[in-house]
Amino acid sequence: MALPARNVRRGLLAGLVALPILILFGHGLGHAAEDAVVIPAPIVDEAASGTSEVAVLAGGCFWGVQGVFQHVKGVKNAVSGYAGGAADTAQYETVSRGDTGHAESVQITFDPREVSYGRLLQIYFSVAHNPTELNRQGPDTGTQYRSALFPMNAEQAKVAASYIAQLDKAKLFPAPIVTRIEPFKGFYPAEAYHQDFLTLNPSYPYIVYNDLPKVENLSQVFPNEYRKDPVLVGATKS
Repeated sequence: MALPARNVRRGLLAGLVALPILILFGHGLGHAAEDAVVIPAPIVDEAASGTSEVAVLAGGCFWGVQGVFQHVKGVKNAVSGYAGGAADTAQYETVSRGDTGHAESVQITFDPREVSYGRLLQIYFSVAHNPTELNRQGPDTGTQYRSALFPMNAEQAKVAASYIAQLDKAKLFPAPIVTRIEPFKGFYPAEAYHQDFLTLNPSYPYIVYNDLPKVENLSQVFPNEYRKDPVLVGATKS
């Protein structure tokens, strides 16, 4: 019997010895990251204003989503965490139950003069995750792995809604986009061991099969936005 997806994730953190077994007999090998979907830039986008802006988005396991955006030029920091629920339930083990309202999310601090909010969404929909999967992403299932955007202001909400409508109309995906636009209630950084996970653990089978292909897709589909050396949470703190 296949192990529950969140138990696969817990197994990854439990130790290197058990990890390959959990992946082989869980969901990991059968759900490698999908190919990127080449999509046009958003017709509606924000005008560059100021030197720093924040975006919060969710697209399944935050390891891979964080890893992708850490390789995007103009991103100053990308932090894994939780959004959508209350502060007192923003812990990994609690969120993993799937009943807190939280989604595993990434808070992206970026320079809008170098990369726009719309361009971040283009990368998000194209290579960071599959926006047609409802309450799941690859091997992980549950509302905590949903596809969701948490706009920080009315302008971001306008860009997000317009872009989803634009992509659905173009029918570039095999199914309708299920990404939710949710009110921002707060962002809570994840535990330290989740930060920079892709970079620090490139040989973990989960990362190899599900997340490293996303970074490779970023370099191929968005060569002008890709940077080889990621901006890491650890480096930012130091």
